[in-house]
Amino acid sequence: MNDLKPNPMGVRPPRQTRTGLTSTGARKAGSKSERSRAREFALQALYQTLVGKNSVSDVDAFTRDLAGFSKCDSVHFDALLQGCTEQAQALDALLAPLLDRRLLEISPVEHSVMWIGAYELKHCLDVPWRVVLNECVELAKEFGGTDGHKYVNAVLNGLASQLRADEMAADRIKNRE
Repeated sequence: MNDLKPNPMGVRPPRQTRTGLTSTGARKAGSKSERSRAREFALQALYQTLVGKNSVSDVDAFTRDLAGFSKCDSVHFDALLQGCTEQAQALDALLAPLLDRRLLEISPVEHSVMWIGAYELKHCLDVPWRVVLNECVELAKEFGGTDGHKYVNAVLNGLASQLRADEMAADRIKNRE
């Protein structure tokens, strides 16, 4: 038995394209890389440490038991979770001059995303700066507030120009050619 009501206008809604994006523009889980998934799990874990004040070891154990964790890059997850929590003060010191408000006024989601971005820009030199920004913007779009991704993008772009100036300059030259 079909419980769907017929459309009174007799017109079907437009078909969704299969581009790997949800209706909000976020990437579907099946189209995410292992590193993207690691960033998602790290974001969730960092959020728990910021908001719940849970210990890193408890958060780590809890996160590893979540559905889908086996599909992420666990080495990158470890680096992000351990690195961001161990270097939280140093990361905050890098971010603070680029903010237009106090860190306490930043959403915990955006704060966690910016930690991930700052950590990757500083320590994961194998990840291009553009990838770091894009991944963090995607995280902020999917998990953060309405326009949080714009703020994250602006802050991390400013940080990238400090930490990855040579790489950014090389990209500009390459794009002109």
